[in-house]
Amino acid sequence: MKLLLIEDNAAMQTTLQRSFQRRGIQVVPCTDGARALDRWRASVPDVVLLDLSLPGLDGLQVLTQARAEGLRTPVLILTARGTVGDRILGLNSGADDYLPKPFDLDELEARIRALARRRELPGTSDTAAPAFAGLSVDGPSGAVCLNGTPMELTPREAAMLRALLARPGQALAKERLVETVFPGEAVQADAIEVVAYRLRKRLAATGVQLVTLRGLGYLLKAAA
Repeated sequence: MKLLLIEDNAAMQTTLQRSFQRRGIQVVPCTDGARALDRWRASVPDVVLLDLSLPGLDGLQVLTQARAEGLRTPVLILTARGTVGDRILGLNSGADDYLPKPFDLDELEARIRALARRRELPGTSDTAAPAFAGLSVDGPSGAVCLNGTPMELTPREAAMLRALLARPGQALAKERLVETVFPGEAVQADAIEVVAYRLRKRLAATGVQLVTLRGLGYLLKAAA
């Protein structure tokens, strides 16, 4: 089993990584919220263990953006924010489980393994990821495929395409796409135009068009 551990406390991260590896769980560590989504897309984890207090983007922002992109990996929030309101907010943002600090390591492992088992049950996998006109998103990896074959896309191109695939035929504003494609980065809204230009070239032979709607944003349209 592969676990993506998103935790900025170095001592906590080291302790958890060593403990889980001794228990046969492969751990991919990440300390920065702004980089967490890239690790999530690249590592294809079975479960994500997510702290809320992170530099760059906080944990709830990471989780909200991941779900918006179609990343459906089960998430267990592990945090010192343990009030009922915090738990409700985390679960409503797309978390599957919530364990406040301090915690018992055996209980944490049991909850992680339960999420991994649940993910493997019929009807709970990532097969319901967005799809449109031959384009689809592989839920576990986040890769965008054309007729089942992964496309060669940069991480930013893939992030933009996943966001658009979640709402094909509907315009997404530049500002929202900037937040998705450049998480935690201070860039101008026009930066998305460069990504859109490159993505449009990638889609040229797919039968799907990336359409610019002035004043509204971008949308995907099936070629006539």
